[in-house]
Amino acid sequence: MITDTEGVVLRQVKALGGRRMILLFSKKFGKISVGTGINEGGRNKSALAVRAFSYGRYELFKNRESYNLNSGQVIKSYYSLGEDLDKYMAASYVLELTEKILPEEIPQPKIFSLLLEFMESLEIRGKKHGTLVMAYLIKLLDYTGTMPELGRCACCGKEAEPSKDGKIFISVEEGGIICAQCAAEMIKEKERPLIYKEDVGIIDILRYFQKQPMQAFEKIALDESMQSKLQIIMKEYISYHMDIRGLKSESFFQI
Repeated sequence: MITDTEGVVLRQVKALGGRRMILLFSKKFGKISVGTGINEGGRNKSALAVRAFSYGRYELFKNRESYNLNSGQVIKSYYSLGEDLDKYMAASYVLELTEKILPEEIPQPKIFSLLLEFMESLEIRGKKHGTLVMAYLIKLLDYTGTMPELGRCACCGKEAEPSKDGKIFISVEEGGIICAQCAAEMIKEKERPLIYKEDVGIIDILRYFQKQPMQAFEKIALDESMQSKLQIIMKEYISYHMDIRGLKSESFFQI
């Protein structure tokens, strides 16, 4: 069956016999592996469309077990991100993270649109790209149904009031904020409870990231202290709840 779809090339790997496999986040089919004999070093339209960071339209031959690429045409190239090391690392991290989170062959139209919005915003932003990455990550968790609980105690369900010094407890294991009583019990019972005591304002920041469009983060940035805190917490969170760790591009996300 011949079909076509828009898609973003997440990465490309060499296969046997001079062929290649491209991992394509397609709008119509979700994440798919596509075989191709097209050489990315060529100068035709299809060669440009199989490079990483390409957003294009792809004609595919689909059988019961696999997809093969007949042709491709670039809709928008994000190759220019490779000219800026920080932007390249930010984009590489987001593509790798997206690859790990996406299931095979399940359309994800909201995440597809989010990824394109991120790439567009990254092109525009001049520096401090970590804020954009954080916004993408929070929205990705929201769209996949794994967003931390920010309303009530994720452990007992009661109101999680800030402490007298304006702090709130965040439990990675429980998946969100927890009340002081539950935090005390968990700290007493567990050797490494993965609980963080942070300024209550961090919850407002997470809610803001969750609700605002990606374009809102093109010109604003977290201060370094808050960026660092969020990176530590969210890295632990996706490792614990999504079993995602040791990404090749993770050096960008190191503190």
